[in-house]
Amino acid sequence: MDWIILLYGLYVAAFGVTVVDGIGETAGDTTTLSQWRLQSSLAVSNVSAWSLPGNDDSSWYQVGARATVMAGLLENGVYDDTTLFYSNNMETKIGDAAKFDAPWLYRHELLIKNKIRQGEHYLLHTHGITSKADIYVNGVLVAPSSVQQGSYGGHTYDITKYLRVDANALLIHAYPTNYLRDFAQGFVDWNPYPADNGTGLWRDVMISKTGPVSISSPRVLTDFRKPDGKPVTVNALADVTNHEDETVTGTVQGSIQSDTESLVLSQRFSLQPHETKTIPMTVRIEKPKVWWPAQWGSQPLYTVNVNATVGKDQVSDVALPRRFGIRHVDSHVNSHNDTAFTVNGSPFLVLGGGYSPDLFLRFDANRVRNIFQYMLDMGLNTVRLEGKQEHPELYDLADEMGLMVIAGWECCDKWEGWDYNDEASGEKWTEKDYPIANASMLHEAAMMQTHPSMLAFLIGSDFWPNDRATKIYLDALHRMDWPVPIIASASKRGYPKVLGPSGMKMDGPYDWVPPNYFYGDQLGAAFGFGSEEGAGVGTPELTSLRKFLSPKDLDSLWKNPDQNQYHMSRYDSSFYNRALYNKALFARYGAPGSLEDYLLKVQMMDYEATRAEFEAFSVRQNASRPATGVIYWMLNSAWPNLHWQLFDYYLSPAGAYFGTKIGGRMEHVAYDYEERAVYLINRSLEKKGPRIVSVDLVDRHGKSLFNQEVTIDTTPTASKRVIPVKAVTQIKDVAFLRLVLKNPSTGAILSRNVYWLSAKNDVLDWENSDWYYTPVTKYVDYKALISMPTAAVTASLKRLPAKDGLSQVQVVLKNPSATPAVFMHLSAINKDTQEEITPVFWSDNYVTVFKGESVTLTAAFPGGRSNWEVILSGANVKRTLLS
Repeated sequence: MDWIILLYGLYVAAFGVTVVDGIGETAGDTTTLSQWRLQSSLAVSNVSAWSLPGNDDSSWYQVGARATVMAGLLENGVYDDTTLFYSNNMETKIGDAAKFDAPWLYRHELLIKNKIRQGEHYLLHTHGITSKADIYVNGVLVAPSSVQQGSYGGHTYDITKYLRVDANALLIHAYPTNYLRDFAQGFVDWNPYPADNGTGLWRDVMISKTGPVSISSPRVLTDFRKPDGKPVTVNALADVTNHEDETVTGTVQGSIQSDTESLVLSQRFSLQPHETKTIPMTVRIEKPKVWWPAQWGSQPLYTVNVNATVGKDQVSDVALPRRFGIRHVDSHVNSHNDTAFTVNGSPFLVLGGGYSPDLFLRFDANRVRNIFQYMLDMGLNTVRLEGKQEHPELYDLADEMGLMVIAGWECCDKWEGWDYNDEASGEKWTEKDYPIANASMLHEAAMMQTHPSMLAFLIGSDFWPNDRATKIYLDALHRMDWPVPIIASASKRGYPKVLGPSGMKMDGPYDWVPPNYFYGDQLGAAFGFGSEEGAGVGTPELTSLRKFLSPKDLDSLWKNPDQNQYHMSRYDSSFYNRALYNKALFARYGAPGSLEDYLLKVQMMDYEATRAEFEAFSVRQNASRPATGVIYWMLNSAWPNLHWQLFDYYLSPAGAYFGTKIGGRMEHVAYDYEERAVYLINRSLEKKGPRIVSVDLVDRHGKSLFNQEVTIDTTPTASKRVIPVKAVTQIKDVAFLRLVLKNPSTGAILSRNVYWLSAKNDVLDWENSDWYYTPVTKYVDYKALISMPTAAVTASLKRLPAKDGLSQVQVVLKNPSATPAVFMHLSAINKDTQEEITPVFWSDNYVTVFKGESVTLTAAFPGGRSNWEVILSGANVKRTLLS
């Protein structure tokens, strides 16, 4: 046999075919196919012949395990995203787009070293191929595209009889994707579409070797409900399948392990020919370690390992291990028809954002980790995945970091092609579509089931599924022992009777509204559960804008405020320009005199918007009609974008980020624009006792208009009204309201928050609201902000010892001037590139400092001690280099 391997190795060296060694040498081995050759079907003839071993594919592109067509072409230098993302190059630099209208081929050669014996099986596992694919092994079609279909259509195929000792070839013939026709992963109106619409192997393809039976990864259920110190019963379940023509008996065995203990699992089974059974195994954990969302506690995880043995303890298959956490999630629709969640028995106010994958579906676990760290830094606790289920690593990170996840299907395309949906163009479902939905739901439920980060699954987004699809989804979820809430949709348009009302509203806004909007009592204001809403903000700072906008594009931002912008939504979207946003900006802050002036005003307005949204939902967490949660639309962007993001594509945080960070604080003091009152917010489970709230209102010259200090008791998971600020009506043009929250025992400042206000609010025309915004009939006037005298701020920088591989810096800002120093921004800049260093974690930013006040800010970011500098800028302070 060795001479066959040697000759095959020489052949590989000569012709460059792809090979993966060590496929399934031992029962229980699972291998992810890590490299593929990629080619357009237009470049070959006789597609199936390319699934035979020995073909010379050395001229094909070599790509990694997960690569859509565009990702593969980027990987091979055919395109580069820096160029594509610049200006409108993605529209003009792609070249002949016809190649994306034809199927693409993914080819992989693999070597089987030993003879395949009776009772041995090789299983091919797909986890979703966009949009659909024919799969060939050694010249034989083993899975037609009628079966292997959908971005989430995971399947397992027994390919044993098609394999041979020595060389084998696997060919995947991936068909081009149409979002309106196929069950794909689309982008709706979020951004321009990639040229390939995500076609190809965006997820792993695996091959496993088993004996007579195979075993699934385990699922886990517990009887835990709340942290009462009592023992917890854990039920581990695994599906075992007999691949033989005779009855097979054996044992499922394994363990549940934590850092401090190991519990044995064992259960006998007997399977009829080709039968699949779910095998339950139960253990008792005497002293359970409870998993909590990050802001409420720690995230201890348990690992389940199981295998299946037959005969005399002969291992037949080894399941991929799973981790789980002991926690309980529940939801209910309250008397106001609003959904409210609990975690471990405590009310859980959802503050989150809508996640977007990379435009070309490239997955970078480190990038996702940074995104999640940003979420935690902003005080957010939940990420929503609208049909963007990504990969197991995303859920692993959420488990480890303590972020909750709301997953579900997407809107506006084939996924919601219901007869009663006349708002989208997705093709209506026919008989052939239901098996695809079933396979998709089974696969995604199995992938997510054990993750303690799961909060809910939404089987619809804008519209609820029809009764037949609902039954399929529910049956699949129940088949996979789904342990968390299942919700009909993200809106209140309708619902299947079996599930009842969704309790989630989707009434906008999606474009700009003023801060006082969220303190209203209609549409997207702070009551109930807002499944996707926001003021449409998230403009990057100049260092990022220059990476993807040409000088002409930059000029258009402030010189042509109504012009369509390629880096907004799609050309056919209501959000293809900044007209509504710019109308408000120019009216409230004044027409810009330069790009820099425009961007200063932009960041101020973005900061206002996000802070108000998250503060309002926190302020009203225990109101007569409580706010139960909100998902900001959106968290991040698939590519460099001008809106709908809390930080930009390059991970640079700007005004929207720090407005969110203020509004998302666990203990906080906030201003209700409509009631003109101060509120104390507490989103913790344990913090209680007296707090000091200081309220100071000064005009733009620093003259005091109001000053009061109040002591008030704080209560876990509740907000309290502190005092009204009646002096707001005395403001002549613009004034500044500073709210400081202190611990009276230690004197520590728990929260500091500064608003700029006028005597009157923006006036909203609620009656003429559209689905995406509410018109404003009269804007506040903040123009006096821009003509304030310069404040003589002093800034000192101190380099601190590095921590966790990150540079640490402390900046102390002091204002000896009578005039408040307004909206001061600190940025850490790479000296060589003059670009902002990311990711960067500032304790606070865009701060306003009163006379005689000193504010200390800290930051952590990657980089050595000598290759960075900090720049200070602001509305009425001189730009200063700190180094």
